[in-house]
Amino acid sequence: MKACQLIAHGQPGRFELRELQPAPLAPNEVMVRVRACGLNRLDLWLEEACLPMPLQLPRTPGGEVAGEIYACGPGVSGWRLGDRVAVQSNLTCGQCEYCRCGEDSFCLKGELLGVQRDGGFAEFVPVPARALVLLPREVSFETAAALTLAGSTAMHMLTDRTKVRAGDWVLVIGAASGVGSATIQIAKGLGARVIATGSTVTKRELALRLGAEVAVDSSAADWPSEVRRLTGKRGVDLAVEHVGGPLLARVLECLARGGTVVTCGATAGRDVTLPLWPFFVKQQRLVGSYGRNRADLVATLDWVADGRLKPVVDRIFPLMETPAAFAALRSRQVLGKLLIRP
Repeated sequence: MKACQLIAHGQPGRFELRELQPAPLAPNEVMVRVRACGLNRLDLWLEEACLPMPLQLPRTPGGEVAGEIYACGPGVSGWRLGDRVAVQSNLTCGQCEYCRCGEDSFCLKGELLGVQRDGGFAEFVPVPARALVLLPREVSFETAAALTLAGSTAMHMLTDRTKVRAGDWVLVIGAASGVGSATIQIAKGLGARVIATGSTVTKRELALRLGAEVAVDSSAADWPSEVRRLTGKRGVDLAVEHVGGPLLARVLECLARGGTVVTCGATAGRDVTLPLWPFFVKQQRLVGSYGRNRADLVATLDWVADGRLKPVVDRIFPLMETPAAFAALRSRQVLGKLLIRP
């Protein structure tokens, strides 16, 4: 099979399109023929060696996989060859105390597909059968690959780690990102009033098309003041953040009393300094969110199937142009998602 492998870290890293021999399937594994795979910030962190875990090369990136079951290993039941599936990117052990109660995102022995084991920038990828979710017939491979990771991350943040009530003000940081574009739609679908941020006119226009009531220019120095003005100086009930670094403190400026920030990323930095006095006086919350549970992925695909959630796909690259896709995402000029199609 053909696979695009990262063979040296860097900005950019070194990739090679290689012909590989798939390893025999382990018990309870399936081989998925990859029809589309989403590119994510996680893949850039792998490329740059910016993840806080041992990274072995060569590695085939790609965790947001949609495709068809090509072969089943020993012990696999309930799946048939040709079944259309999406793959949960946070691979779980299925045995720890958290997995047993359906809290996959807390798994004690979890692995990241495309980071700790080879992923979907290839013609085929072996994965545990428990990581599969059946694709509704209304959902295309490309749609699933644009929302399986990013969309379910947003679903986990808004329906599991926090709760959105009808009429809440929700601030969405980075409207044009995969997570941001899904978050706007899900928050709107739950009855929220959405304010989004974008650094360019094009990104802000996208936010409005997706359902945001207002889009704020995040390149302006006083953008948190604009958020507070838009909410009558009250602030937002919930802020969804995935950038980290100094931005997190600015997001806290936008919160109402009793408001919550939920964060799932650290693109701009992992170390944060917070003004504690207003944080505890206003009884605000800071909530971490990581990955998703299987239920979040199922819910995401159900929303897609009935038209409540739609992908924003910027471009689709063939497998041989994977390095160009990485360069495009690194440039921050992408609207929505980039996909790789083997």
